[in-house]
Amino acid sequence: MAESEAFTLCKEERICSLKLLEQLFVHGESKSMSAYPLRVVYRQFDRAEGDMQVNFLISVPKKCFKRAVKRNRVKRQVREAYRKNKDIVWKEMEKKTDKKLAMAFIWLSDELAPSSLVEYKMKNLLHRIGESL
Repeated sequence: MAESEAFTLCKEERICSLKLLEQLFVHGESKSMSAYPLRVVYRQFDRAEGDMQVNFLISVPKKCFKRAVKRNRVKRQVREAYRKNKDIVWKEMEKKTDKKLAMAFIWLSDELAPSSLVEYKMKNLLHRIGESL
């Protein structure tokens, strides 16, 4: 990853493909871990030419927050925490040029959390994912 890409998020990093989502959640080969209030579901795939090496998705269920304002706030906090710390996972994935990683971050709590806590939990999850790769 280039230095200029280290702290940015581009559209190509987000999971938009329904096929990729289905493979991540339905086929049962994914791994999961939690650091309350976050849970991550992740899986490695064979990488096609031109694909981003790491893709992510953020989900905040309506069951947790009925108001869209609160759901959007949580998504913004999680996205910012990922953006600041994504190099933890990217460094591990650069060693595996033929693989790509898909991750889905799911919010578990029905209460808002401070950004510092969200970032701490995100770092924890990313380090654990890096170790398991």
